Amino acid sequence: MAAMAGAAAGEVVSDDRDGPRDECGVFGIYAPGHDVSRLSYFGLYALQHRGQESAGIAAADRGGHIVTRRELGLVSQVFSENDLRTLAGELAIGHVRYSTTGSNAWENSQPVQRSEGTNGSRREVALAHNGNLINAVALHEELLARGVTFSSTSDSEIIAAMIATNPAERIEDAIADVLPRLRGAFSIVAMTKDRIVAFRDPHGLRPLAIGTLASDGHDPQPRYCVASESCAFDIIGARFLRDVQPGEVVTLGEHGLRSRMVAPDDRHAFCIFEYIYFARPDSRMNGQVLQVARGRMGEILWREAPVEADLVIAVPDSGNPAARGLARAAGLPQDDGFVKNRYVARTFIAPGQELRKHGLHLKFNPLPEVVAGKRLVVVDDSIVRGNTTRQIVEMLRDAGAREIHMRISAPPIKHPCHYGIDMSTHEEMIAHGKSTDQIAAELGCDSLHYLSLQGVYEAIGASRAGHCDACFSGHYPLDGTGEANGKYALEERPDALVRV
Repeated sequence: MAAMAGAAAGEVVSDDRDGPRDECGVFGIYAPGHDVSRLSYFGLYALQHRGQESAGIAAADRGGHIVTRRELGLVSQVFSENDLRTLAGELAIGHVRYSTTGSNAWENSQPVQRSEGTNGSRREVALAHNGNLINAVALHEELLARGVTFSSTSDSEIIAAMIATNPAERIEDAIADVLPRLRGAFSIVAMTKDRIVAFRDPHGLRPLAIGTLASDGHDPQPRYCVASESCAFDIIGARFLRDVQPGEVVTLGEHGLRSRMVAPDDRHAFCIFEYIYFARPDSRMNGQVLQVARGRMGEILWREAPVEADLVIAVPDSGNPAARGLARAAGLPQDDGFVKNRYVARTFIAPGQELRKHGLHLKFNPLPEVVAGKRLVVVDDSIVRGNTTRQIVEMLRDAGAREIHMRISAPPIKHPCHYGIDMSTHEEMIAHGKSTDQIAAELGCDSLHYLSLQGVYEAIGASRAGHCDACFSGHYPLDGTGEANGKYALEERPDALVRV
């Protein structure tokens, strides 16, 4: 991927990752008596893997105004100690972003905040969104025709505007009216001055979990939080309670936790890639601890494609759990074939022409003393374009590896995602229209095997019913999913943006 659209003037952004781009992470908490902005900060820290382009927190005292702080950059770069003191209150929401609709620009960072007049009063709402609407352009046109103005090209502001301008007196009723009109993937936390409201699309494409903070002796009333992943609860001492159900609207406020089923749907379609790649291995989703499930993927990989080999290594860190499972099943030793520079999340300064061909060494450095002369089984979680995998094979050859057998704990990715993951186009995907042998020849490895789709479902102990695997199969669960609403669809319409 070349320099990202929307980068700040003079900033060169290089993103060499071969895997699917991250999506977004959301967090929300209602906890009077607690430092909610600090808890949100740490919750977002735990979700940083879901998005590294921008971060933001909105907070409010009950009965007061909402204050929002958002900026491009990592959580640790965006917030200072003074920022957290400024964001004082009893409730807060937070967001980390990787852009899937609209470019990486400050205007598209979140939480989105809107203040609109409804029924003679004003509704102030802040909103954080993980997902992607497939009818964003149609909704945008409708709102523009009604005179609604926008300051971003993100579908998240469309949702916020629809809720803020809805005439219903209660925000829960406004959301109940708006939710059935949204098509696509959305796990959302929204807040007013006195409550947090979390809701999820009827198909449950993206994750959203509920946690509870332990009450102290002075205030026995339970306090609740919501997050994209349960790992955000662990870092703040909260306990995972349950998932928000598809089509459910959950309110966190002075009356505790309240639930309302707004848009039930029999066709659930949770993203299978959350199990394989996106979620942190210590998160729990649909009853699965992902570290365990990914280990089983490695075991099944070996069962499907054993090979004569001396050593198992992982492409760190995403390949680690499956590599351990494969080594366990194979009875082979496992070692670190690479040293990873853990301070390289995104490369903001391009290495220059002299070092460009060695750019991957910024992240990975092979260990010749470990791999030289060995027949290696190299385990990774996925391949999209193949650029990084090809360089990894070359580095291992240069380090003296005798044979390289790539094992991938996901099926071949052949189709783009339209539900909140920024994947390549068909033309950029190395597996599109090619056999496994052809891909292996392009990568330069001695053999290649992708985990079968059946193997993925066996590893997670679930059937295809209730999941979305469109990036592998091309079978999209929502009618009308297609290429019409691309990542920059709103930006490509010159009359679409009317700045507030």
